Amino acid sequence: MIVGIPACAKTIAEMPFHQTPARYAKAVLDGVGALPVLIPPLGEGMLGLLDSLDGLLVPGSPSNVHPRHYQGGESETPDSHDLERDATTLPLIRAAIARGIPVLAICRGIQELNVALGGTLIQRVHAQPDKQDHRGGPGPHETRYGPKHPIAITGSLAGILKAGSIQVNSLHGQAIDRLGQGLIAEARAPDGTIEAVAMPSAPGWLLGVQWHPEWAFAANPHSVAIFAAFGDACRIRNSSDKKAA
Repeated sequence: MIVGIPACAKTIAEMPFHQTPARYAKAVLDGVGALPVLIPPLGEGMLGLLDSLDGLLVPGSPSNVHPRHYQGGESETPDSHDLERDATTLPLIRAAIARGIPVLAICRGIQELNVALGGTLIQRVHAQPDKQDHRGGPGPHETRYGPKHPIAITGSLAGILKAGSIQVNSLHGQAIDRLGQGLIAEARAPDGTIEAVAMPSAPGWLLGVQWHPEWAFAANPHSVAIFAAFGDACRIRNSSDKKAA
């Protein structure tokens, strides 16, 4: 099995790079049981890779989806965009869903998923009077990625996790505002922020989560369950493709 992971466009020492944190590939290899393949952020030309994929994992990133993709007005985070990634992930997500390819979207990924399906985002959650600050804050990674707040869970995600509430980490400045077409909320933070979405009408398996289950996933049974469920869906996809061939 092969799972594609869209990469970010970075500039390091004035040189362009395509990269994403190594923990996503590790979670795909060990948690999903699939081979991870990074997808360069080179636009719609990457759609041809979908023919070879059994799943698509859309990872988190410090960058934000540009508000021009959801008629969000002026950017409130003008120094935090990755237009090359936007131009790649948004069409990839739509095409993957249409083909029934399993999709797991994490952090920025759930925001891209929502925008790809016509939804909108809150650009700065912490600036809203009725919302808490969902950013990671200072400190070492172990502190920043530690549990921050509970979420109330429903629907298919409750079935995957065998729980109605769990503790999650929180490292995001943006969040879903209006849900995209076909998406339903399956988890919320105490302040009402949407923490997970599913798409019952999708031809294939689909889950978006706002937290980071890939962080030290093997030590967290709920994270293990998410990647195992994604892996099961990818195996079904792989098996059906072989039968069709």
